[in-house]
Amino acid sequence: MLINYLKIALRNLQKQKIFAFINVFGLSVGIACFTLLMLFTGNELSFDKFHKNAANIYRLYINSQSVAQPGTTLNGTDMWSPSGQSFGEGLKQDIPDVVNYVRLQLPWGESLVRAGNKVLPAEVSFADPSLFSVFSFPLKYGSRSAALHYRHDIVLTSSRAKQLFGTDDVVGKTVQIQLGTTYYAFRVSAVAEDVPSNSTIRFDILGSFPFISSYRDDYFTTGNIVHRIVRQTYLELRPGSTLANDPARMDRFTRTFFPAGSFDGFMQAINWHKKELPLTLHLQPLLHIHTDSWLQGSDFEDDGSINPKTIWVLAGIAAGLLLIACINFTTLAIGRSAGRSKEVGVRKVIGAARKQLIFQFFTEALLMSAIAMLLGLLLAVLLLPWFNQLAGRQLNFSLWLKPQTILLLLATMLAVGLLAGSYPALVLSGFKPIAILKNKLKVGGTNFFTRSLVTFQFALSILLIIGTGIILQQTQYLIHKDVGFDKENVIAIDASDVDPGKVFPEFKAELGNYPQITGVTSAVAGLGTGRDLLAYRDKGISVALNIVDPDYIKVMGMQLIAGRNFVPSDAADTVKRVIINETMMRNFGWNEQNAVGQAIKHFRSRTASYVIGVVRNFNFRPLSENITNQAFEVSADKGYTNMYVRTKADDPAKALARVRNAWSAIAPGVPMKYTYLDESINHYYDNEQRWSSIMSWAGGISIFLATLGLLGLATLAAVNRTKEIGVRKVLGASVSQVVGLLSGEFIRLILVAFIIAAPLAWYFMNLWLQGYAARINISWWIFAFAGAGAILVAFITVGSQSVKVARANPVKSLRTE
Repeated sequence: MLINYLKIALRNLQKQKIFAFINVFGLSVGIACFTLLMLFTGNELSFDKFHKNAANIYRLYINSQSVAQPGTTLNGTDMWSPSGQSFGEGLKQDIPDVVNYVRLQLPWGESLVRAGNKVLPAEVSFADPSLFSVFSFPLKYGSRSAALHYRHDIVLTSSRAKQLFGTDDVVGKTVQIQLGTTYYAFRVSAVAEDVPSNSTIRFDILGSFPFISSYRDDYFTTGNIVHRIVRQTYLELRPGSTLANDPARMDRFTRTFFPAGSFDGFMQAINWHKKELPLTLHLQPLLHIHTDSWLQGSDFEDDGSINPKTIWVLAGIAAGLLLIACINFTTLAIGRSAGRSKEVGVRKVIGAARKQLIFQFFTEALLMSAIAMLLGLLLAVLLLPWFNQLAGRQLNFSLWLKPQTILLLLATMLAVGLLAGSYPALVLSGFKPIAILKNKLKVGGTNFFTRSLVTFQFALSILLIIGTGIILQQTQYLIHKDVGFDKENVIAIDASDVDPGKVFPEFKAELGNYPQITGVTSAVAGLGTGRDLLAYRDKGISVALNIVDPDYIKVMGMQLIAGRNFVPSDAADTVKRVIINETMMRNFGWNEQNAVGQAIKHFRSRTASYVIGVVRNFNFRPLSENITNQAFEVSADKGYTNMYVRTKADDPAKALARVRNAWSAIAPGVPMKYTYLDESINHYYDNEQRWSSIMSWAGGISIFLATLGLLGLATLAAVNRTKEIGVRKVLGASVSQVVGLLSGEFIRLILVAFIIAAPLAWYFMNLWLQGYAARINISWWIFAFAGAGAILVAFITVGSQSVKVARANPVKSLRTE
C-alpha cells in the first residue's frame, strides 16, 4: 500500500514539475541557510570545550583603579613580586585550590624560522611545559612529559612541520628561529595536531617559557627599542573550587604578593587610598573567554572574542529564515492542493475512504519535505567553503552534526511535512464529492492566518534589509572617515627582523632621491595594529606614548594646532620634549594658548618632559572608541621597528618596487614584511564587514523565500477567483484592471509589514550604533528603499500571476457553469 502512495505522490509531483521544484527548492534553501548559520553559532559557543579540564581552567586578569580608566586591565598578567616570584608560582604556593598554572607569551609579529635551506616567517609563542598538562592539545609525535621540557625545546604543529621539513615526523630535528636580530637553535621535542579552530589559545610554533624569560632583554630589544610584552597566566583549579567567586581570598593573596610599600613607586600615578588595593586580581573562566567581549586591555585584544549578542542575533536570523521557508512550503502546498479538489471528488466517488486520502496527502508532503531536507544539507555542504570565507572561520560539519542536531533536523522535516499536508489531508478530504464536482466549494487560503504569515515573512525581510543597509553605511563610514592623518599611499614596514638603528638611516637615504617617494619615517608603536604603548601616567591619566622619528608628524600628515614640530637636535637634547594631542591637552586643563611649555613628569624615570606642540586629534584606535591621550617624543635612537614610506598616488606599483629594491640592498636575505597603512587600519572593521555580508545574503534570501510564499498565496487567490475574473472580462474589464484587483490586497499586506518592521529596525539599529563613538545618523532613504523594494518585488510576483489569469480565455472559466 505504501508503495502505491509513493507512486501516486511521484506522479503528482511530475504533473506539477515547476510548482513542485519551487516548493522543494525554497525549503531546501531555508534548511541550508539554517544549517550554515547554526554551524557558525554552534562553533562560537563550543570554544575550548574540547579540553578535558576546561570547566576548571581560568585566566588571570587584573583591574586597576585608575581615575581615567577605572576597571581596565593592566598590561601583563604575569607580573612579578619584589621577591621575583610570578603570579602563577605565588598562587600555586599560597592557595591550595590552585592545582597548576601556565604562563603563555603571545607572539610579537612574525619571526624568521629556518630549517635546512628553507626559511619562512611564522609567529612564535612561548609557554611553560605545564601547558600540555593543563590543556588537552593532542600530540601527534612525542610525549606530554617531554614537550618543552628543556629550555631550547619547541613544539610544532603538524602543518607547520610539513611546511618546514616536508613531513611531520620530525621529533629531534633542529630549527633555527630569529629572535630580535639573532638566530637561536631549537630542538623539536613534540609535534602537535593542528590547533582546533574553536580554540582561544592558538600556536604554530611554541617555545619554552624558561628560555624566553631568561633571554627576555635580548628578544624584546631590537636596537634600543623594547617591544610590548604580552603575557597571560592560566590556572587549573581543583574541581568544585570557589576561588573564582571569592574576592576576599584573592585580595589576601595580593597583599601577601605585594608587601607594604611595594605599590608606592609603581602605582604612584593612580589615585588610591592606602587602605585599599590599587589593583585587584580576578579569574575569568576559560569557557567564557570567547564571549566575554566586555573584557578589554592590551593582553586581550587578540583573543578574537565575540559579543554574545551577535551569536544570538545570528541564531535568531537562522531560525527566522527556516521559519519563513517552512511557512512558504506550507503556503505553496496549500496553493498546489487548490487545483486538486476535483481529484478528491472523483476518488471519493469511486470508493476512496477519507483516511486513504489523508494518508496520500501526508505521504506527498512528507516525501517533498524529505527531499528538501536532503537537498538542503547537500547545498549547505557545497556552500560551506564560501561561507567559511564570508564568516572568517574554518568550520566543518564534524563539529556540528551531533545526534541532537540530527534529531532537530528530522523533527523539523516531520513538522514541516505534517503542517504542509494537514490542509489538503484534513480539509479537502472532508468535502462532499457532489459539492466538489459541481464547483460549489471555494478552497480556503486567503484567510487571516495565511495573510498573517505573508505579512510576517515580509516584515522580517524588510527588517533584515534595513539592518543590512545601516550596517553597510556604518562600515563605509568607518572605512572612509577622515581619521585625522593621511592614511592613503603609505607603505608600513615591519622592521622587527633587523636592527632598525642601523637599517633605517641607510633605508631613508636610499629612498630620499627617488621622486615617487615623498617621505620616510619610523616609530615604536604601529598604527592600525592595536599595539600602542602605555608609558605615561600623571594625575591618574593614562597616556599612549609613541617614540618617533623627527619627521613622523610631517610624513604622516598630522596637523599641529599649537607650538612646533620636532627637529633632529631634539633627540640629543638632555631636556625631553613631547608633542601631545588635543584630548590630552584638555584632560590636563590646558588650552592652545598655554599648553606649550607645560611640564609632564614621566612616571618611570620621574623626570620632566616639556610640551613643545599640540597635534590635532587623530584616531590611532578604532573609531568605535573615543580618542584617548596620545604623546610623542624623540630619542637618540636612529630608527624604530615600524617604518613608513609615503609615496605618490600616480604609480604605486613602481614606488613599491623601488622600496623593495632599497630594502633588499640594505637588508639582504631578510624578507620585507609590509602592508599598506589604509588596509591595516581597515582591519579594525573586519567584523563589521563580515556582519554586513552575512546580513546582506540573509536579507536577500529572506526576500526570495517570502516571494515564494507570496507566489503560493497569489496562485491560490487566482484559483478561487477564476470565474469572477471571467465574468469581469465578459463585462469589459481590462487586463490592467484585473491585475490591479488581484495585486491590491497583497500590496496592502506589504505596507502593513513595512509599518511593523520600520520602527523595530530603527530601534534595534539605533541601539547597535550606540556602540560606536563615531557613527552615522540613520537616513530615511534606507527605509524608503526597503519598503519600495519589497512592494516592487511583491507587485512583480503577484502581477505575473495576475496577468496570466487576466489573459486567459473567459470561456474556459465559465463553461462549467
